[in-house]
Amino acid sequence: MKPAPPLLLLLPALVLLPVVVLLPAASHGGGWELIASFATAALQPSLEPAVLESQLRGLAITCGVALVSWAASLLIGLALGAASSQVVVLHLLGRSWPADLLARLLALPRSIHELIWGLLLLQLIGLEPAVAVAAITIPYAALVARVVRDQLDALPRQSLEALSSAGAGAPAALWTALGPPVLPGLLSYGGYRLECALRSATLLGVFGLGGLGNDLLLSLQSLQFRELWSGLWLLLAVMLPLEALIARLRAHWSMPARLKLVPGAPAEPVGRQGRQMLAALGGVLMLALACALWLGINPVQLLHWQPLPPLAPGGWQQALQLNWPALIANTLLLTLLAAGLAVGSGPLLLLVAAPWRWGRALLQLIWMLARLWPPPLSALLLLFVLKPGVLPAALALGFHNLGILGRLLNEAIGSASPSAEQALSASGTGPRLALLYGRFSGVARSYLAYGAYRSDVMLRETVVVGLVGSTGLGSQLRESLAAFAWQQIALLLVAYALLTLVGEDLSDRFRRQLLGGTSP
Repeated sequence: MKPAPPLLLLLPALVLLPVVVLLPAASHGGGWELIASFATAALQPSLEPAVLESQLRGLAITCGVALVSWAASLLIGLALGAASSQVVVLHLLGRSWPADLLARLLALPRSIHELIWGLLLLQLIGLEPAVAVAAITIPYAALVARVVRDQLDALPRQSLEALSSAGAGAPAALWTALGPPVLPGLLSYGGYRLECALRSATLLGVFGLGGLGNDLLLSLQSLQFRELWSGLWLLLAVMLPLEALIARLRAHWSMPARLKLVPGAPAEPVGRQGRQMLAALGGVLMLALACALWLGINPVQLLHWQPLPPLAPGGWQQALQLNWPALIANTLLLTLLAAGLAVGSGPLLLLVAAPWRWGRALLQLIWMLARLWPPPLSALLLLFVLKPGVLPAALALGFHNLGILGRLLNEAIGSASPSAEQALSASGTGPRLALLYGRFSGVARSYLAYGAYRSDVMLRETVVVGLVGSTGLGSQLRESLAAFAWQQIALLLVAYALLTLVGEDLSDRFRRQLLGGTSP
């Protein structure tokens, strides 16, 4: 027996049952007055000129870092993706093993979260403008390379073989046959990556790398909730136009939909609009170069390492004596809880709000704030009322990813055909059942496939809330960094990389199964 697709969509929401059971024991009873003050401050943000001036300056730094790191990762990822593509390397060199070797090597930087890169580079180089840019660029370039590689290898090769048979040179044949089809998917994924880069730049600021995130953290720690909301509303004023612009360009250029935009999704061929895309990309890259000059970003700074303390004697033995089973188990439990909350809560909330017109608008506002709000700040806020552990970390991480998945689900439902839902409503079916069987059926598998991809991302993001919530590998990484225990840090990075790569493989298999064996 197999559940119907719309019911399959709701299965992850079963994780709410153990969460509700664990909440009373995890609560420590105090702090609700602070939560109430935080909520009411949203309607009364601080408008003091000194506060707004500081936050605008921090916002400009955050946007500049996001734009520069995004542009660098896109260019580097495009080059690495082509160099790791079997079809490209086979056509140029006559053998494909160099591409396979490079693809395996790129799995390591992709598996380490940008926050870990930022903290490591901060220890090695110091507080330099190039550190935040490099921390985002390294994993993002590897992610873009994976997408480019999968798209190139998924394209039909008939046109490439025809051009080669006609005597065209290898570079010209590759550019002519593979360039136009892969361009829309690349730019569509690039737009998604730009939104992620803005969130990552804010997150790095929370952990001391400058920008608006630093202001947000200081406001929360000093309980200045009105100043905190001023920064959030300013960040929202940038994020919303950016999302709207990317969505408009995607629709104008008929680029792939966001919900299908997961690694390996083949792109549709591009027509005359390719020149417009390249011109827009060139303009954004020039703007990124101007931001790099304004921020004083110098890549040479990355070559000047600070002297590090010597390795502690017996450090490897102490590293091996860490409670690895508990650390790994808490990390996996945190990932499962957060993934279930993020994937299952969106469809459930849409069903609850279905009879009311204002319900979906309210959900969009909540999801908008969720994807905007950095997870470590959510974890700190939850610690006002909950004990440190897996639960507040999972709630913070799940809430953030719920904003991302909820938005994608809402866009997919809005673009789906309403005929089935209208037919069910006309036959007397209630609004919830009509939405469940009329709309959810068509998007269930694609949504769950993207949910599997986000679960892989959440496994990497456990370090973000682990550093705050005192749980999992992230908590131990914080202690090891504070003690300069480099042997422990090395083993923790290996553990994170292995867990991420295994999770990535499992999510790929699950997505192939959901999508009928096709490329994920």
